Amino acid sequence: MSNFLPPNYRFAAVVLFIIEISLTSGCAETSTKPAGFGVGPNPTLPAPKHRLIPTVEVAPAIGWPGKLTPTTDKGMQINAFAKNLDHPRWLYVLPNGDVLVAETNAPYKPDDNSGFKGWVVGFIMDIAGATPPSANRITLLRDSNGDGVADVQSVFLTDLNSPFGMTLVGDNLFIANSDAILRFPYQAGDMQITKPATKLIDLPAGKINHHWTKNILANDEGTKLYVTVGSNSNVAENGIEAETDRAAIWEVDIETGTHHLFATGLRNPNGMAWEPVTGKLWTVVNERDELGNDLVPDYLTSVSEGGFYGWPYSYYGQHIDIRVKPQRPELVASALAPDYALGSHVAPLGLTSSTGNTLLPIFSHGMFIGEHGSWNRKPPSGYKVVFIPFINGQPAGNPIDVVTGFLNPKGEAYGRPVGVVIDKKGALLVADDVGNTVWRVSKS
Repeated sequence: MSNFLPPNYRFAAVVLFIIEISLTSGCAETSTKPAGFGVGPNPTLPAPKHRLIPTVEVAPAIGWPGKLTPTTDKGMQINAFAKNLDHPRWLYVLPNGDVLVAETNAPYKPDDNSGFKGWVVGFIMDIAGATPPSANRITLLRDSNGDGVADVQSVFLTDLNSPFGMTLVGDNLFIANSDAILRFPYQAGDMQITKPATKLIDLPAGKINHHWTKNILANDEGTKLYVTVGSNSNVAENGIEAETDRAAIWEVDIETGTHHLFATGLRNPNGMAWEPVTGKLWTVVNERDELGNDLVPDYLTSVSEGGFYGWPYSYYGQHIDIRVKPQRPELVASALAPDYALGSHVAPLGLTSSTGNTLLPIFSHGMFIGEHGSWNRKPPSGYKVVFIPFINGQPAGNPIDVVTGFLNPKGEAYGRPVGVVIDKKGALLVADDVGNTVWRVSKS
């Protein structure tokens, strides 16, 4: 057991370790699968492993020491675009090049992860750097002299409720709080918005609000918003009634707020992007836990209107999850398999099309993905930014590591990547919510 944990964390780790020993007569299982297992358009899926206590491998959050930075490939360089932020999670680039960053964390949700298991999960999330109070604000970053570093930092919006997704449509800036979409007036060059918001629509929230992040993306016509709403549980253990209108992507009319479920059965969708060749909507999804180190792969997929993607009844298409009772075989029969597996427990959050980037030629067509990293896999997975190449509008080829170095050799986390965007000059920006930094990757 690691001896670098603070005493209170060691206590939680001891509890987990004792439970693990008593139930399995040994240490938690370590994956023996080769690198790249469970990745690609047709992943191999192992048999599920049902255990009362799942594998726990937490990377304690320590931040970036000194001048250390993440690493990137030859031909590119990385620098801190903005530092000393407060849990930066999501990014949005305005037309004039200003960058908005959502400094945010989970809202108050007293009934989420309740009981002893919830107590343990709380310790795990604390170790991982996921429990600081939410700053509940949007900050504007401006690089006024073009040197790749934000020299202007302004509080743009305050008094929000765990904000996440942001998008500008005309002169209206839409912000997705954890419980509603708000509309604010915006004029190019604004450093701060002080006018009150207009609520467009309420979003599922409440005392559980398990997957609280709500992302938004507008269509090209500026008439619709697409909204990610994650599930209220791992596999509907809080009852299917608690999942009403969740595990879905909504389509919302910008003028009226009327909405319908565009796609369902998506356990926890986050990043969204438009694929430029086909014009289709794509998303990354965090799949279910507690079926083993190598199940179920998180994924990148196109999103078909009216499509059902399995959750909670099945995974990766029509593989039935026997933990869910009662089953819905007629629904499972319609479940769509995702387009591309990213590997188990990598926790993909950020997603952006590579359109407009000025990095290396290999990044001309495809998607950049911010993988926040696992807490329940040995060895850890994720903790990096990857690129998935596309040909003719479809994933083609293996993931390419773009930004790495978030874990040190002792398994501690210097940072964890979340949102990714292409800035006005074609560089890649990466929000790091543990390192409290926005990193900028550019061509050398």
